[in-house]
Amino acid sequence: PRSGSRQDATALPSMSSTFWAFMILASLLIAYCSQLAAGTCEIVTLDRDSSQPRRTIARQTARCACRKGQIAGTTRARPACVDARIIKTKQWCDMLPCLEGEGCDLLINRSGWTCTQPGGRIKTTTVS
Repeated sequence: PRSGSRQDATALPSMSSTFWAFMILASLLIAYCSQLAAGTCEIVTLDRDSSQPRRTIARQTARCACRKGQIAGTTRARPACVDARIIKTKQWCDMLPCLEGEGCDLLINRSGWTCTQPGGRIKTTTVS
């Protein structure tokens, strides 16, 4: 009974290779679309804690695709690729982390910076 050939034996390999070709193309498309362009960043997570009066603690995680000599940093209150020298020397204000019109000052121990708005409100950012 096993010596005879089956009629559907040739349909399965061609269907299988078409299926796998589709799966490979789909996975390549997904991989390509999830890649960031060189020199760009995106926010992955953003958590806010407003449990204390008159104080909001925000933590964000960013994913960056920086060019050679650059590292993830902050420009105009958004994640950005900045010159690695700024991070190594902790000259945080050199990366222009504050919004337009705000003043930037280094914290005394260089653990971060403050952005002072014209109305006197101060936003403090620490690097961990």
